[in-house]
Amino acid sequence: MTATDDAPAGAVLPRGRTVRFGRLWIGVLGILALALGTLQSVVEPALPLLQRELGVSPAEGALVGNAVLVAGAVVTPVAGKLGDRYGGKRVLVWLMAVVSAGGLLAGLAPNLPVLLLGQVLQGVMVGVLPLSFILVRKHLPVGQSQAAIGVVVALFTGGGMVGTSVAGPIAEGLSWHWMFALPTIAIIAATLAVTRLMPHDPPIRSDDRIDWPGAVLLSGTLLVFMIGLVRVTSGGLSPLAAGVIVVVLAALATGWVIVERRAASPMVDLRMLAKPAVWHSCVLTFVITISSGMVIFLLPQLFAVSADGYGFGVSTTDIGLYLLPGAIVGAASDSVGGFAARRYGSRAVVIVSTVVTTATMIALATTHTAEWQLVLAKVLAAFAAGVGTTALLASTATTVDAEDTGIATSLLVVTRVIGVALGAQVGGAILAAVTDSATGLPTESAFVTGFVVAGLVGALSLLVVRIRKEGVRA
Repeated sequence: MTATDDAPAGAVLPRGRTVRFGRLWIGVLGILALALGTLQSVVEPALPLLQRELGVSPAEGALVGNAVLVAGAVVTPVAGKLGDRYGGKRVLVWLMAVVSAGGLLAGLAPNLPVLLLGQVLQGVMVGVLPLSFILVRKHLPVGQSQAAIGVVVALFTGGGMVGTSVAGPIAEGLSWHWMFALPTIAIIAATLAVTRLMPHDPPIRSDDRIDWPGAVLLSGTLLVFMIGLVRVTSGGLSPLAAGVIVVVLAALATGWVIVERRAASPMVDLRMLAKPAVWHSCVLTFVITISSGMVIFLLPQLFAVSADGYGFGVSTTDIGLYLLPGAIVGAASDSVGGFAARRYGSRAVVIVSTVVTTATMIALATTHTAEWQLVLAKVLAAFAAGVGTTALLASTATTVDAEDTGIATSLLVVTRVIGVALGAQVGGAILAAVTDSATGLPTESAFVTGFVVAGLVGALSLLVVRIRKEGVRA
């Protein structure tokens, strides 16, 4: 059997290549996804260690993980268009070059600004996953492409679990620089293999322009907001300086909205928000992921607080092990969310997930004296957030018109990323604002406040669901 038996018409495969060879490039693409997932996830368990090593506050530390999310929110909507215009394989290699540069820069970073720059460059990896789906679909028939996409997603998710598990041993056995460098070396090797083995795909002529002004304004808005939040909560900022930050933020946000409304091919089609189903789903996703982002940030911090006080003094390696069950359950919740939405409806799923999240956070605010309590809270919160947001994504995809599915779901994905980033930054701001004057470390009341706020923010979903129900009745 030749390669043409394994590929649809139009696939660019050299004559004489076998099906086995086609499966080989899918395999190296999966290995690339595994390495990317590993690189993306090493920060979460190691964040307290990074804060100590770099001498930064929790609010500044939150920027390390958020830099990847912000860059990803900007790159993801334009990655597919770049692939169409210049060829998917070529753009994939370009993106991997940027990610590799970011990983090596983070691995050599002497301070926080350099590490943040490396994280921003690494954030390009978020756009690689949907681009790889497009490439698989171009070169394989439907049945085989679905299986190949499943393999890539599974390995990316598995990479997240690997990163959570190995970040501590690498950071403690070598140094925190190596937890960025080692996955980056694997990414470089996998990219070279993809370059050698993956068939080329021809560019697709298109009159759609890439919305670079929108991308620049969105990234500027998010970065100014997060950096401004850090400066305001860290103290020492004059009212005038705070006012300037607010004015700049408002100007950037307003400019982005104007650009997106006027662009012929916007990176985020805000006109979709005029549809009630999309608007409500975006608001619910935003609320749920803010709460989830706060939990993602607060739990490793509480694990790492010295056992002499109210914390546990857990090492980076053990933090990774404690977070691993939540990572596994969170990955499994995506498939459960889609099934639950079809079986019970997205409204019922969101209500249940909100109740679970709120109850978990209130319980955690009152009782956090044992490691198992935090592990259980992480599992419940990850499952609830994953099920709720996936149910909304599945419901929206089947509610809007077929031609609007991609636009609506991409809007939800961007909302999800921004919500998690904002939640982590709010959690960091709370810890930075309530510290012990003697030690400079967050007080126990700071964590209690953070968990209560996360629970209350999650509970807002019930209000949005109620408003949505009344709107449907009207």
